[in-house]
Parts: sequence; C-alpha cells; structure tokens
Amino acid sequence: MSGGGISILSLIINASWLVKIVMLLLLAASIWSWGLIFKKIQLLKSAKQTSTAFTKKFWSGSDPAQLFRGLPTETEGSAALFQAGFKAFVKMQDSAAEPPVVLENIERAMRVAFSRESARLEENLTILATVGSVSPYVGLFGTVWGIMSAFVALGGVQQATLSMVAPGIAEALVATAMGLFAAIPAVVAYNRFLALIETELNEYENFSDEFINVLSRQLGLARRS
Repeated sequence: MSGGGISILSLIINASWLVKIVMLLLLAASIWSWGLIFKKIQLLKSAKQTSTAFTKKFWSGSDPAQLFRGLPTETEGSAALFQAGFKAFVKMQDSAAEPPVVLENIERAMRVAFSRESARLEENLTILATVGSVSPYVGLFGTVWGIMSAFVALGGVQQATLSMVAPGIAEALVATAMGLFAAIPAVVAYNRFLALIETELNEYENFSDEFINVLSRQLGLARRS
C-alpha cells in the first residue's frame, strides 16, 4: 500500500528508533496472541469432543466400575470429574462410611477436579486480555512520540509546510494502526473463548450434578439393603 509515493514499508523504515521499538513490540505481541488463539481453538475443540464422547458412553448404560477401569491415568473434561468422583466413592465405600459422609467426599473430590479443568481451559486467557487492552495504548505512545519528534524537527525551519511534517506524522500513525491490529483479534478471541469456556464448564457442572444423583441413589439402595 502506498499513497503519494510514500509506502507503509518506507514509513516503518524511516521511523525514529523509539517508534521502531514500539512497532516491533506490537508485532511480537500480535504474533504471540495469534499463536495462543490457534492453540486455544484446538484445546477447546478437543475438550468438547472428548467430553461429549465420554458423556454419551456414560449414559449409554455402561457399568460405572467398568468405565472407571477403562479410563487412562490422565483424563480430561467430564471424564476427569467422573474419575475423581468414582475414586472417592470406592474409597469411602471401603471405609463403610455413612452415605452423607460419602457424598460429601465425592462432591469435594469433584470440585477439585472441576477447578483443575477450569484452570486448564482458562490458561493464557489473561495474556489475550492484556494484549487486547494494552496494545492500543502502546501504539498511541509511539504515535505521540513520533508526532512530537516531527514537530521538534521543524523547530529550526523558518517556513514549515505540510509536506515537511506529513511523513513524520504518517510514520507515527502507523504505530497506532499496529496497536489496533494487535488488539482487535485478541479482544475478539478473548470474549469468544470466555463464552465457549463458560458453556463447557456448565456442561461439566451438569454432569457432576447428575453423576452425584446417580451415586446418591446407589448409596440409598445400599443402605436399605
């Protein structure tokens, strides 16, 4: 892109050293945030598929004990909640504890697993939020500095013209454009990821409540027998 014989590349090359540093920082922040965005998309897609597959298997009539034995050591999503809850259920059954105590321990174990899954899904979201909120101000700083430098350079000129100050101002405005270029995708991705994560965590909570109800019915039956 160019206008009046001035290209964006030439504006960047001819910018002052401080404005160049600002542009490099914004470029690095943009690349970093895009890397996190693609990584988060893959993570959320995998989490959704894994939890959906496990939930279908759980409600297909599979025996919980067999399902538990078939799980790998490291699980994710609703499978991790099930694993933590059933492990606590078996442990408390072996101790012959009263049903309320058993349920309390199951709920505690599942809450810990839920917190772990929540932290895993929300990892690095704060970085996107920081890039989205700070980048425009960093770009604005570069713009202010560039414009100030352009006007200072005119101090020793007796007759200033628009053609003399325009390149310096244009160089400075590139920093603002780069700040917005880094910030907008990060903000959009952050808000979208928050909505997706909230939906996924709600699914985990629903599964936890339903699984606890299943175990509570089993405990009730065991107590009456």
